[in-house]
Amino acid sequence: MPSSQQDRLPPAFNRLAWSNLAAQSAEQVALAAANHGARMIQVSAIGAGENSSSAYARAKAEGEKAVLAATPDATIFRPSIMFGPEDDFFNKFAAMARLLPALPLVGGGETKFQPVFVGDVAEAIARAVDGGAKAGAIYEVGGPEVRTFKQLMEYVLEVTERRRFLISLPFPLARLQATFLQYLPKPLLTPDQVELLKTDNVVSQAAEAEGRTLAALGITPTAMEVIVPSYLWRFRKTGQFKTGRFA
Repeated sequence: MPSSQQDRLPPAFNRLAWSNLAAQSAEQVALAAANHGARMIQVSAIGAGENSSSAYARAKAEGEKAVLAATPDATIFRPSIMFGPEDDFFNKFAAMARLLPALPLVGGGETKFQPVFVGDVAEAIARAVDGGAKAGAIYEVGGPEVRTFKQLMEYVLEVTERRRFLISLPFPLARLQATFLQYLPKPLLTPDQVELLKTDNVVSQAAEAEGRTLAALGITPTAMEVIVPSYLWRFRKTGQFKTGRFA
């Protein structure tokens, strides 16, 4: 589930105000880039949309709109969930699996994701800075595989060698629970994240057809199997020492 500054704000914080602040901040950066003749690169997120039911997705869309208005030749990247040593996805659920007897599958775990290595996203940005990307284009970047949320939870358990129940959580019940969980110091789930999980988080066919992907930039996406085990081993009961047994 995508995380954002919004998740670290008080739940009572006005979502419209946060959306406006995010868009204004992006616009100011774009205007500064334009004034200095610098190339503007923005990192947004797959799922950004002005009509989304998610405040996070609407804020991302407003930010994109503001950036392109200020600097029409800007390049925008929309990644799916990103993975890497300090990610807030695989680490988060591996930590939960270490402490809890079950992991929740919001909406039945059918939402599709296309996890992308943060190093590949960084390489794409570097190439855009060097002029290797289309000006004024919105790139959608994902990894080599599309997997459901359930499959990703199964992968976390496989890598961390944990046996845990996977409990299907219908969207209405998930939203109800998130209403309370959002008040934790570090929320496990927010109502806005539940809204995000109602929509697949994958590269669109339009982006593929129009050459707005990692492949179009000459980058071969890295599979999560190559990177994720290198940092999730610390969540195993035996750490780096593989025993072949699940805890």
